[in-house]
Amino acid sequence: MEASDPDFRSGFVTLVGRPNAGKSTLVNAIMGKKIAITSNTVQTTRHRFRTVLTRDDYQLILVDTPGLHKPHDALGEELNTSALKALEDVDVAAMLVDSSKPVGTGDEWVAAQLAHVRAKKVLVLSKIDLVDSERLAAQQEAATKLAPWDAVVALSSETGAGVREFVDTVAGMLPPGPAWFPKDMETDQPLEVVVAEFVREKILRTFRDEVPHAIGVRVEELEYVKKKDLTRIYAIVYVERDSQKGIIIGKKGAAIKQIGIEARADLEQLLGTRVYLDLSVKVKKNWRRDASQIRRFGYGEGA
Repeated sequence: MEASDPDFRSGFVTLVGRPNAGKSTLVNAIMGKKIAITSNTVQTTRHRFRTVLTRDDYQLILVDTPGLHKPHDALGEELNTSALKALEDVDVAAMLVDSSKPVGTGDEWVAAQLAHVRAKKVLVLSKIDLVDSERLAAQQEAATKLAPWDAVVALSSETGAGVREFVDTVAGMLPPGPAWFPKDMETDQPLEVVVAEFVREKILRTFRDEVPHAIGVRVEELEYVKKKDLTRIYAIVYVERDSQKGIIIGKKGAAIKQIGIEARADLEQLLGTRVYLDLSVKVKKNWRRDASQIRRFGYGEGA
Protein backbone atom coordinates (compact mmCIF):
# COMPACT_ATOMS: atom_id res chain seq x y z
CA MET A 1 0.00 0.00 0.00
CA GLU A 2 1.05 3.60 -0.57
CA ALA A 3 0.42 6.63 1.63
CA SER A 4 -2.36 7.64 -0.80
CA ASP A 5 -4.19 4.29 -0.39
CA PRO A 6 -7.54 4.62 1.45
CA ASP A 7 -6.50 1.77 3.75
CA PHE A 8 -3.27 3.49 4.78
CA ARG A 9 -3.19 4.51 8.46
CA SER A 10 -1.19 7.24 10.13
CA GLY A 11 -1.15 8.96 13.48
CA PHE A 12 0.61 10.00 16.66
CA VAL A 13 1.42 7.75 19.61
CA THR A 14 2.65 9.55 22.73
CA LEU A 15 4.75 7.64 25.26
CA VAL A 16 4.35 8.82 28.85
CA GLY A 17 5.45 7.52 32.24
CA ARG A 18 7.58 8.19 35.26
CA PRO A 19 11.30 8.92 34.75
CA ASN A 20 13.29 5.85 33.68
CA ALA A 21 10.21 3.86 32.71
CA GLY A 22 11.95 2.93 29.47
CA LYS A 23 10.34 5.26 26.93
CA SER A 24 13.47 6.25 25.00
CA THR A 25 14.81 2.69 25.03
CA LEU A 26 11.51 1.54 23.52
CA VAL A 27 11.77 4.18 20.80
CA ASN A 28 15.22 2.89 19.84
CA ALA A 29 14.01 -0.72 19.88
CA ILE A 30 11.11 0.14 17.59
CA MET A 31 13.30 2.11 15.19
CA GLY A 32 15.99 -0.56 15.18
CA LYS A 33 18.71 2.00 15.80
CA LYS A 34 19.80 4.58 18.34
CA ILE A 35 17.95 7.86 17.88
CA ALA A 36 16.92 8.81 21.42
CA ILE A 37 19.46 9.01 24.25
CA THR A 38 19.16 6.85 27.36
CA SER A 39 20.63 6.77 30.86
CA ASN A 40 19.59 6.07 34.44
CA THR A 41 19.52 9.79 35.25
CA VAL A 42 16.20 11.56 35.83
CA GLN A 43 15.50 14.18 33.12
CA THR A 44 17.53 12.30 30.52
CA THR A 45 14.85 13.16 27.96
CA ARG A 46 14.39 16.94 27.82
CA HIS A 47 12.79 17.26 24.40
CA ARG A 48 9.42 16.19 23.15
CA PHE A 49 11.07 13.89 20.65
CA ARG A 50 9.24 12.59 17.57
CA THR A 51 10.42 9.58 15.60
CA VAL A 52 8.74 8.30 12.46
CA LEU A 53 8.26 4.65 11.53
CA THR A 54 6.83 4.19 8.03
CA ARG A 55 5.71 0.84 6.64
CA ASP A 56 3.71 -0.13 3.56
CA ASP A 57 0.36 0.21 5.34
CA TYR A 58 0.97 2.74 8.11
CA GLN A 59 3.05 5.62 9.41
CA LEU A 60 3.57 5.66 13.16
CA ILE A 61 4.78 8.91 14.73
CA LEU A 62 6.16 8.13 18.17
CA VAL A 63 6.33 11.03 20.60
CA ASP A 64 8.87 10.40 23.37
CA THR A 65 8.34 12.71 26.35
CA PRO A 66 10.28 13.74 29.46
CA GLY A 67 9.45 11.60 32.48
CA LEU A 68 6.64 13.08 34.57
CA HIS A 69 7.87 13.92 38.05
CA LYS A 70 7.58 16.45 40.87
CA PRO A 71 9.57 19.45 39.57
CA HIS A 72 12.22 21.17 41.68
CA ASP A 73 13.08 24.03 39.34
CA ALA A 74 11.93 25.88 36.23
CA LEU A 75 13.47 23.22 33.99
CA GLY A 76 11.45 20.49 35.69
CA GLU A 77 8.27 22.52 35.28
CA GLU A 78 8.99 23.06 31.58
CA LEU A 79 9.61 19.34 31.05
CA ASN A 80 6.35 18.37 32.75
CA THR A 81 4.47 20.93 30.64
CA SER A 82 6.08 19.55 27.50
CA ALA A 83 5.12 15.97 28.38
CA LEU A 84 1.50 16.87 29.15
CA LYS A 85 1.17 18.99 25.99
CA ALA A 86 2.19 15.91 24.02
CA LEU A 87 -1.07 14.24 25.09
CA GLU A 88 -3.14 16.81 23.21
CA ASP A 89 -4.58 15.74 19.87
CA VAL A 90 -2.87 12.35 19.72
CA ASP A 91 -4.36 9.09 18.51
CA VAL A 92 -2.86 6.76 21.12
CA ALA A 93 -1.47 7.43 24.60
CA ALA A 94 0.85 4.66 25.77
CA MET A 95 1.78 4.71 29.45
CA LEU A 96 4.91 2.79 30.41
CA VAL A 97 5.12 1.18 33.84
CA ASP A 98 8.44 -0.34 34.94
CA SER A 99 7.74 -4.00 35.73
CA SER A 100 10.67 -4.14 38.14
CA LYS A 101 9.38 -1.39 40.45
CA PRO A 102 6.16 -1.39 42.51
CA VAL A 103 3.27 0.63 41.12
CA GLY A 104 3.16 3.76 43.27
CA THR A 105 1.74 7.25 43.66
CA GLY A 106 3.88 8.51 40.78
CA ASP A 107 2.26 6.03 38.41
CA GLU A 108 -1.16 6.95 39.79
CA TRP A 109 -0.50 10.62 39.10
CA VAL A 110 0.61 9.93 35.52
CA ALA A 111 -2.45 7.76 34.91
CA ALA A 112 -4.67 10.54 36.29
CA GLN A 113 -3.35 12.85 33.57
CA LEU A 114 -4.82 10.45 31.00
CA ALA A 115 -8.34 10.74 32.42
CA HIS A 116 -9.34 13.57 30.09
CA VAL A 117 -7.41 12.31 27.07
CA ARG A 118 -9.70 11.15 24.29
CA ALA A 119 -7.06 9.01 22.60
CA LYS A 120 -6.91 5.23 22.84
CA LYS A 121 -4.99 4.22 25.96
CA VAL A 122 -2.43 1.43 26.06
CA LEU A 123 -0.73 0.14 29.19
CA VAL A 124 2.86 -0.94 28.55
CA LEU A 125 4.60 -3.08 31.15
CA SER A 126 8.27 -2.46 30.37
CA LYS A 127 11.51 -4.18 31.39
CA ILE A 128 9.92 -7.63 31.69
CA ASP A 129 13.39 -9.16 31.32
CA LEU A 130 14.07 -8.01 34.89
CA VAL A 131 11.19 -9.93 36.55
CA ASP A 132 9.83 -13.47 36.74
CA SER A 133 6.34 -14.45 35.63
CA GLU A 134 4.88 -14.22 39.14
CA ARG A 135 6.16 -10.68 39.65
CA LEU A 136 4.97 -9.67 36.19
CA ALA A 137 1.47 -11.00 36.87
CA ALA A 138 1.28 -9.05 40.14
CA GLN A 139 2.54 -5.91 38.44
CA GLN A 140 0.01 -6.25 35.64
CA GLU A 141 -2.82 -6.69 38.12
CA ALA A 142 -1.81 -3.51 39.97
CA ALA A 143 -1.19 -1.46 36.83
CA THR A 144 -4.45 -2.39 35.10
CA LYS A 145 -6.31 -0.74 37.99
CA LEU A 146 -4.74 2.64 37.20
CA ALA A 147 -7.08 3.45 34.31
CA PRO A 148 -9.47 1.89 31.78
CA TRP A 149 -7.11 0.54 29.11
CA ASP A 150 -7.89 -0.29 25.50
CA ALA A 151 -4.96 -2.71 25.39
CA VAL A 152 -2.17 -4.06 27.59
CA VAL A 153 1.25 -5.07 26.26
CA ALA A 154 4.23 -6.47 28.19
CA LEU A 155 7.63 -6.04 26.59
CA SER A 156 11.38 -5.79 26.94
CA SER A 157 13.21 -3.25 24.80
CA GLU A 158 16.49 -4.96 25.67
CA THR A 159 15.55 -8.43 24.38
CA GLY A 160 12.94 -7.29 21.87
CA ALA A 161 10.21 -9.45 23.41
CA GLY A 162 6.79 -7.88 22.88
CA VAL A 163 8.09 -4.89 20.89
CA ARG A 164 6.53 -6.05 17.62
CA GLU A 165 3.27 -6.76 19.46
CA PHE A 166 3.27 -3.18 20.76
CA VAL A 167 3.85 -1.73 17.29
CA ASP A 168 1.12 -3.91 15.77
CA THR A 169 -1.28 -2.98 18.58
CA VAL A 170 -0.88 0.78 18.29
CA ALA A 171 -0.67 0.73 14.48
CA GLY A 172 -4.07 -0.98 14.47
CA MET A 173 -5.48 1.92 16.50
CA LEU A 174 -4.38 4.62 14.06
CA PRO A 175 -7.03 6.31 11.93
CA PRO A 176 -7.02 6.09 8.12
CA GLY A 177 -5.13 8.98 6.60
CA PRO A 178 -2.13 10.08 4.55
CA ALA A 179 1.46 10.06 5.78
CA TRP A 180 2.40 13.15 7.78
CA PHE A 181 6.12 12.91 7.00
CA PRO A 182 8.31 11.72 4.10
CA LYS A 183 8.77 7.94 4.25
CA ASP A 184 12.57 8.23 4.63
CA MET A 185 12.33 10.63 7.60
CA GLU A 186 13.16 9.11 11.01
CA THR A 187 12.89 12.12 13.33
CA ASP A 188 11.62 15.69 13.20
CA GLN A 189 14.41 16.95 15.45
CA PRO A 190 17.05 19.21 13.87
CA LEU A 191 20.36 17.41 13.47
CA GLU A 192 22.04 19.91 15.81
CA VAL A 193 19.65 18.90 18.60
CA VAL A 194 20.26 15.18 18.08
CA VAL A 195 24.02 15.73 18.10
CA ALA A 196 23.86 17.83 21.28
CA GLU A 197 21.81 15.13 23.00
CA PHE A 198 24.30 12.41 22.04
CA VAL A 199 27.04 14.45 23.71
CA ARG A 200 24.91 15.04 26.80
CA GLU A 201 24.19 11.32 27.08
CA LYS A 202 27.89 10.55 27.49
CA ILE A 203 28.13 13.07 30.32
CA LEU A 204 25.07 11.58 32.03
CA ARG A 205 26.60 8.13 31.87
CA THR A 206 30.03 9.27 33.08
CA PHE A 207 29.10 11.31 36.15
CA ARG A 208 26.87 10.17 39.01
CA ASP A 209 26.57 13.26 41.24
CA GLU A 210 24.60 16.49 40.73
CA VAL A 211 26.58 17.53 37.66
CA PRO A 212 24.37 15.80 35.02
CA HIS A 213 21.31 17.84 35.94
CA ALA A 214 23.27 21.06 35.49
CA ILE A 215 24.42 20.12 31.99
CA GLY A 216 23.17 21.75 28.83
CA VAL A 217 24.76 21.18 25.42
CA ARG A 218 24.44 23.38 22.36
CA VAL A 219 25.93 22.83 18.92
CA GLU A 220 27.41 26.08 17.65
CA GLU A 221 28.55 24.87 14.24
CA LEU A 222 27.99 21.75 12.15
CA GLU A 223 29.63 21.45 8.74
CA TYR A 224 29.94 18.52 6.32
CA VAL A 225 33.11 18.53 4.24
CA LYS A 226 32.23 16.37 1.24
CA LYS A 227 35.77 16.14 -0.14
CA LYS A 228 36.96 14.56 3.13
CA ASP A 229 33.69 12.78 4.00
CA LEU A 230 34.02 14.52 7.35
CA THR A 231 31.52 16.25 9.62
CA ARG A 232 32.99 19.02 11.75
CA ILE A 233 31.06 19.72 14.94
CA TYR A 234 31.75 22.49 17.44
CA ALA A 235 29.68 22.22 20.63
CA ILE A 236 29.63 23.91 24.02
CA VAL A 237 28.87 22.08 27.26
CA TYR A 238 27.27 24.49 29.74
CA VAL A 239 27.34 24.00 33.52
CA GLU A 240 26.13 26.17 36.39
CA ARG A 241 29.24 26.44 38.57
CA ASP A 242 33.01 26.68 38.17
CA SER A 243 33.46 23.52 40.25
CA GLN A 244 31.26 21.61 37.78
CA LYS A 245 33.36 22.92 34.90
CA GLY A 246 36.45 21.46 36.54
CA ILE A 247 34.77 18.07 36.95
CA ILE A 248 33.64 17.92 33.32
CA ILE A 249 37.07 18.91 31.99
CA GLY A 250 38.90 16.59 34.38
CA LYS A 251 42.58 16.42 35.23
CA LYS A 252 44.58 17.71 32.25
CA GLY A 253 41.42 17.53 30.15
CA ALA A 254 41.08 13.75 30.50
CA ALA A 255 37.34 13.70 31.24
CA ILE A 256 36.20 15.94 28.39
CA LYS A 257 38.53 14.05 26.03
CA GLN A 258 36.93 10.72 26.96
CA ILE A 259 33.43 12.19 26.55
CA GLY A 260 34.44 13.34 23.07
CA ILE A 261 35.81 9.92 22.12
CA GLU A 262 32.63 8.12 23.19
CA ALA A 263 30.30 10.68 21.60
CA ARG A 264 32.25 10.68 18.34
CA ALA A 265 31.85 6.90 17.98
CA ASP A 266 28.06 7.20 18.21
CA LEU A 267 27.95 10.25 15.97
CA GLU A 268 29.92 8.52 13.22
CA GLN A 269 27.33 5.73 13.22
CA LEU A 270 24.49 8.25 13.22
CA LEU A 271 25.91 10.44 10.44
CA GLY A 272 27.68 7.82 8.36
CA THR A 273 30.79 9.99 8.06
CA ARG A 274 34.00 10.58 9.95
CA VAL A 275 33.49 13.15 12.71
CA TYR A 276 35.69 15.87 14.10
CA LEU A 277 34.18 16.89 17.45
CA ASP A 278 35.36 19.98 19.30
CA LEU A 279 33.96 20.34 22.84
CA SER A 280 34.40 23.31 25.13
CA VAL A 281 32.93 23.95 28.60
CA LYS A 282 31.40 27.21 29.82
CA VAL A 283 29.64 28.34 32.98
CA LYS A 284 26.13 29.79 32.79
CA LYS A 285 25.08 30.25 36.40
CA ASN A 286 21.69 28.85 37.48
CA TRP A 287 20.45 28.42 33.92
CA ARG A 288 17.91 25.78 35.03
CA ARG A 289 16.01 28.44 36.96
CA ASP A 290 15.82 30.85 34.04
CA ALA A 291 13.02 30.12 31.54
CA SER A 292 14.69 32.15 28.78
CA GLN A 293 17.95 30.22 29.19
CA ILE A 294 16.07 26.91 29.22
CA ARG A 295 14.49 27.75 25.88
CA ARG A 296 17.82 28.75 24.39
CA PHE A 297 18.87 25.15 24.88
CA GLY A 298 15.74 24.04 23.02
CA TYR A 299 13.97 22.62 26.06
CA GLY A 300 10.33 23.23 26.95
CA GLU A 301 7.30 24.52 25.12
CA GLY A 302 8.72 27.90 24.16
CA ALA A 303 11.68 26.41 22.33
